[in-house]
Amino acid sequence: MKLNNYFNKIWGITLNAFLPLNKTQKLLKNISIEEFLSLTSPAQIPPLKNSIAIFNYRNKFVKEAIWSLKFKNNIKISQLFGQITYDYLIEELSELNLLTNFDKPILISIPITSKKKRERGYNQTELIALEINNLDKNSSFEYRKNILKKVKNTLPQSRTKSKEEREENLRDCFKVVMPKLIQDRNIILLDDVITTGTTMNEAKRTLQQHNPKQIICVALAH
Repeated sequence: MKLNNYFNKIWGITLNAFLPLNKTQKLLKNISIEEFLSLTSPAQIPPLKNSIAIFNYRNKFVKEAIWSLKFKNNIKISQLFGQITYDYLIEELSELNLLTNFDKPILISIPITSKKKRERGYNQTELIALEINNLDKNSSFEYRKNILKKVKNTLPQSRTKSKEEREENLRDCFKVVMPKLIQDRNIILLDDVITTGTTMNEAKRTLQQHNPKQIICVALAH
C-alpha cells in the first residue's frame, strides 16, 4: 500500500510538471458538492439498456473533473464523485427494490489491465467504488474488487473507427474470477464514462455467462 501511494505521488508530480493546472483544475481541488452540482448538467439517456448515467460528459466541468481524477490523481474528486454516486445509487436502489426485487446487489467497477494500473498507479473507477463502499459499509450492497478482471490490453476506443472495430477491440478482454460469487446475484456495474456503451456491454456480456440475476450499468457521465 505504501509503495502504491509513493508511485501515485510521483505520477502526480510528473504530470503536474508537464501539464500545469489550469483555472478549472485549480477550482476542482477544493470544490464542494453543491458548487459542483451547480456547474454541471444531467446526463442524456445512455445508449445501453438498463444503464444509468448521472452527468452530461459534454459539460466542461464534468469532463475536467473526470480528467482530473483520471490523470491528475485528484483524490478530492474521487471523494466527491463517490458521495454523489452513492446518494444517487441509494435513491435508485429504493425504487429498483420495489419494482424489480433488485436486492443485495454486488458493486463491481470496470477494471483496467495490470499493466495499465502499474503505469497509472490506480484505477479511477475503482477509487470511486472504494469511496462508495466506505460510505455504505455493506449496508445496501456488497463491493467486490476482484471479481471482474481485464485480461487483454486493448487500444483506446477513440482509436477505433466503427462499432464493429470497437466491439472486436474489446472482445473477450474481461474475465470473471470466482464466478460462483455472482450466480443468482444482482449486480451494479460501475464505470466513469459511458459513450457508445461498448465497454459496459462487453463487461456485462462476460458477467452474464455466469448467471447473475440482473445487471444495472451505472456511469458518472454520458
